[in-house]
Amino acid sequence: MIQTHGVEVTYSGNAQALKPCALRFEPGAFTVLLGASGAGKSTLLRALNGLVTPTGGHVEVEGIGKLDTRRRLQAHRRRTGMIFQQHQLIGRCTVLQNVLTGRLGYHSGLRTLLPASRSEKTMALEAIERVGLIDHALKRADQLSGGQQQRVGIARAMVQKPTLILADEPVASLDPATAERVLSLLHGICKSDGITAVVSLHQLDFARRYSDRIVALAQGAVVFDGPASRLGKTEVAKIYGSGPATADDDDTEPTPLKTGTYA
Repeated sequence: MIQTHGVEVTYSGNAQALKPCALRFEPGAFTVLLGASGAGKSTLLRALNGLVTPTGGHVEVEGIGKLDTRRRLQAHRRRTGMIFQQHQLIGRCTVLQNVLTGRLGYHSGLRTLLPASRSEKTMALEAIERVGLIDHALKRADQLSGGQQQRVGIARAMVQKPTLILADEPVASLDPATAERVLSLLHGICKSDGITAVVSLHQLDFARRYSDRIVALAQGAVVFDGPASRLGKTEVAKIYGSGPATADDDDTEPTPLKTGTYA
């Protein structure tokens, strides 16, 4: 379980990207963050993993506590898989090598310079097989299609043995058919393994079909929180204004002002 306590984010220039919010993400739930571009979805998602430092409030994780020290943040990140829109793979490295980077958080700086152990290679190959890419394990990542690269990203997250997965627009750059396959794969893995997932999407139909819960934002504030069955025309208008956005929703935002650093 992970929750936010009055978390807010203000960027330089006093632009409030995320207004104070109190949210609780229950174990095993597949939550979709929904909203127009710039609504604050990516800011909230990244605040859950310390990639954006809240300028107010704090994040608390069950079994770890308040994320107010470097040690607690590292412990949280170790068991949190991140999946990005642009894959964030090392193109010249093989699929296997990219997936093995998901284990780096479990080693000291010096240990990361040594080859992966046999057990970790086995773990990585099992993850690669699970996403249907075992025949591509020794192929360079930059030789894969966009959908295949995103499946490598899922395998890299899985090799961490995560209790939480945060996915920032994981299918926004894919064609509809490929996006369907990738999101279905991610949803199936999270459900079968009991992994808590928080996924930002801009596709309203995907949000309705795959989510246990939708948290929608508009202008940095939470304007809807509930099951897809409660998301009607009135709620959609509140989220998008004139109607659902059709463009990709990157929520690309500048570095926030920092009120402090982790000790």
